[in-house]
Amino acid sequence: MEDSILTSVKSKIGMLEDYTEFDNDIIDYINSVFMILKQLGVGPSNGFAIKDSTTKWSEFISDENRASELQGVKTYIYQKTRLIFDPPQSSSLLEALKQSIAEFEWRLNVEAESSDSV
Repeated sequence: MEDSILTSVKSKIGMLEDYTEFDNDIIDYINSVFMILKQLGVGPSNGFAIKDSTTKWSEFISDENRASELQGVKTYIYQKTRLIFDPPQSSSLLEALKQSIAEFEWRLNVEAESSDSV
């Protein structure tokens, strides 16, 4: 599923779609990141969560005019999930990932404050 949240996150962290052994863990991590996004003011006001690979990115942000925000959300979720699930062993890569996550949090929050909601 091209637009599947779970499948695309798994792909970005280096997992094959049909390798499902860690799906429940990854789903928990993704949902934790959606909770953080809600607190940042991004996404549906009542929150958002996935249960399996059938949930699509377009269900989180359905407005085509918000495509750039969706790309930022995707990158943020990929990075946060990687940091939790499979952090880099190199301290410099780990620090770079943390800095990128912090920048995305700031930018997503600014975007959410300057618009109704992502």
